[in-house]
Amino acid sequence: MTALPSWTNWYLTGVVINGTPEYVRSAIEASLKRLDVDYIDLYYQHRVDPNTPIEDTMSELKKLVEEGKIKYIGLSEASPETIKRAHAIHPITALQTEWSLWTRDIEKQIVPLCRELGIGIVPYSPLGRGFFGGKGVVETLPANSFLPNLPRFQGENLDKNKTLYMKIEMLAKKHGCTPAQLALAWVLHQGTDVAPIPGTTKIKNLDSNIGSLKVKLTEEDLKEVSDAVSINEVAGNAMPDVLSQLHWKFGNTPPKGSKVST
Repeated sequence: MTALPSWTNWYLTGVVINGTPEYVRSAIEASLKRLDVDYIDLYYQHRVDPNTPIEDTMSELKKLVEEGKIKYIGLSEASPETIKRAHAIHPITALQTEWSLWTRDIEKQIVPLCRELGIGIVPYSPLGRGFFGGKGVVETLPANSFLPNLPRFQGENLDKNKTLYMKIEMLAKKHGCTPAQLALAWVLHQGTDVAPIPGTTKIKNLDSNIGSLKVKLTEEDLKEVSDAVSINEVAGNAMPDVLSQLHWKFGNTPPKGSKVST
C-alpha cells in the first residue's frame, strides 16, 4: 500500500483535537486576524475533542456569538449524545458529516435527530470521495492520491465496487446526466435541510456539480438509485482502521465537570 497521506500523518503523529475554551478563543481570534474580518458566519468545531466536555466548548462558542465574533455554530462528526448536549447549551445550526450513496450510516440516528432539533446537514464527500465521479474506475488515480489508502479503493474491494459505479452510470444515462451528477443529485434530494459540499480543483467538475441541480428525481427515482448501491454490497470500510476514531460514532466527550487526562 502507498504511504499514508499528509492529512493522515498529522493525526498519527500526535496532533490533538482541542476543544478547550482557551484554544477555541485563540483559534477564533487567529482566524479573524488572518481573514481580516469582524466576524465569521458559521464556525465549526471540526471533529470532537474526546477529552473536553462539549459543554465547555459550547459555552465558549456561545460567548463568541454573544460578542458578535461568530454568527452560527456547527459541529462535525459528533455523536447523537454530543449533539444533544451541545444543542442544550446553544442552538447548533449545522452538522457536517459524511453522506453519500455508499456511506449512509447517519440515516438511522443522526438525520432524524438533526431534523428533530432543526439542525441543517452538511454532507462532505457526497461523491463518495470522488468514486461516483469515476476516480479509480474510469479515471486513474494520481501517484500522490490518498484514495489508495481507503479500503474501498483497494484491490478486490475496488473491483467489487466498480459494479456499483456501472449501475449508477446506467441510471445516469436514463436521466440524461453524468454518474457524478446523479450521485450528487441524490444527496441534494434528501431534503431542503441538506447542503452538500463537493470538493474540486477543476472548473469542469465545478460546472458538473452545478449541473446536478437540474437533475430532478421522483421518490421512485430515488429508491431506484438507492437500491442500485445497496449498502450490503459496498466492499470495504469508508476509512482505514487507524482513522476510525474520527467517525461520528466515536464523537463523544466526558461528562460536564470532568476531563480526561492525556
